[in-house]
Amino acid sequence: MVLRSVLLLAAAGLAEIGGAWLVWQGVRERSSVVFVGVGFLVLALYGFLHALQPISEFGRVLAAYGGVFIVASMLWGVVMDGFRPDRFDLLGAGLCLVGIAVIMYAPRG
Repeated sequence: MVLRSVLLLAAAGLAEIGGAWLVWQGVRERSSVVFVGVGFLVLALYGFLHALQPISEFGRVLAAYGGVFIVASMLWGVVMDGFRPDRFDLLGAGLCLVGIAVIMYAPRG
């Protein structure tokens, strides 16, 4: 269950950031209206991926996903924009990962 959940969170992060990037490229960089349309489809996939989570509490899944978004955004910046995180960025990302683990996977009675 944990592996499936982690993979879905990672896929949702890729879909959300990738979809938003495609829309950005289409609108801000005036690349193509096709970028915008594909971006919309990818953003719809992002929403769908959350519905596949084995954890049934929507609020818990989205709260944990907030941490995934932060980490994934930094990784996207490293790969796509040449962003170089400093030690505080890395510390913050690490704290987010701990928060995700606590929110999603802490034993509950």
